[in-house]
Amino acid sequence: MSSAFEVRGGNRLKGEIIPQGAKNEALQIISAVLLTPEKVTISNIPDILDVNLLIELLGDIGVKLNRINRATCEFQADDIDFVYLESPEFKKKSGRLRGSVMMAGPLLARFGKAYIPKPGGDKIGRRRLDTHVIGFEKLGAAFVYDNDDNYFRLEAKTGLKGTYMLLDEPSVTGTANIVMAAVLAQGTTTIYNAACEPYLQQLCKMLNSMGAKISGVGSNMLSIEGVSGLKGCSHAMLPDMIEIGSFIGLAAMTQSEITIKNAGIQHLGVIPEKFRQLGIQMEIKGDDIYIPAQDSYEIQTFIDGSILTIYDNPWPGFTPDLLSIVLVVATQAKGSVLIHQKMFESRLFFVDKLIDMGAQIILCDPHRAAVIGLGRQHKLRGITMSSPDIRAGVALLIAALSAEGKSTIHNIDQIDRGYQYIDERLRNLGADIKRV
Repeated sequence: MSSAFEVRGGNRLKGEIIPQGAKNEALQIISAVLLTPEKVTISNIPDILDVNLLIELLGDIGVKLNRINRATCEFQADDIDFVYLESPEFKKKSGRLRGSVMMAGPLLARFGKAYIPKPGGDKIGRRRLDTHVIGFEKLGAAFVYDNDDNYFRLEAKTGLKGTYMLLDEPSVTGTANIVMAAVLAQGTTTIYNAACEPYLQQLCKMLNSMGAKISGVGSNMLSIEGVSGLKGCSHAMLPDMIEIGSFIGLAAMTQSEITIKNAGIQHLGVIPEKFRQLGIQMEIKGDDIYIPAQDSYEIQTFIDGSILTIYDNPWPGFTPDLLSIVLVVATQAKGSVLIHQKMFESRLFFVDKLIDMGAQIILCDPHRAAVIGLGRQHKLRGITMSSPDIRAGVALLIAALSAEGKSTIHNIDQIDRGYQYIDERLRNLGADIKRV
């Protein structure tokens, strides 16, 4: 597999682009097929590394897979191989993928036992599993941590029992995992301080269509009345809001006229507004977002004239996954902005590459960066760099597409984990990008 992108920047792009299915929804939805022995059909699946690895893992443990096309797959979990689940092969493979933790809730609910490897995925600071494990314990599961092979074993010998719980943080994956465990528990489970992201709403909608009884969807208090079994269903995934935000930023940075088709506008929350605060013009046309070519864009200030701060928050706040994109886009705006990454402590460390490209950024500490917009007076210059995580990788790719000269981005497996055929789709808009 190619390990680098070679990018020649400075091209103005033009055309339409369709966002992929949502990566963060896919990992939850695909794990939920384990809750029923009946057939589940899922469409708009993104063809990306993390999702394909999870589907492969399901196949390894005995789930029958029928790929109808690149974006649609039928799953049937009527014969699970628990011997393989306990094998060194499963431990090794599932340890490569953070999303494999999402299999624990469904397995625990339906079979009374599950295994969680120490998580892989992005190196963006601590990403704790406490919320998941504490939630399972409150439902009556016991867990043992095996120090020798970094593995959690979960068991619910007498079945899971509904209960009240207040989560210490509104973790999206934690909430999703607990919801999937609770749908088959005896009695009623109430989850307060639950995450309420659109992806979690999608999961609840899918589970309810399978016969679950979940109320409070979209709020931070979920009530789940346990049922004895779930049936099959069909489910279509939302477009990926992180891709949509990335494409808005790309259009602004490269002074391009781009239409993002089928953007799922009603599920984007504050995302369009945050990019408007950076001075980016856009028009909502039905379910499409049209971004006109703009020679310049100016960062707004707060009403009292103080410098704009953009920070992440759990939904309906601004997603942390787009802060790296906002930071890059701000480098070529007029004006200044403070980027405050509250939720992860190492996600801003990629700014050294942007500084090498000529951006004016002061990294205040692991959580905050002040960006002084150059207003295009000095273009960024192409350099050789490496992608540290999925979102920083795409931010650097956007920077490279707007820079003068050639950039080489290594470690692009990180980008492929989250964005399908990104080079091919950008070439269709006129970008000069190739794999080397």
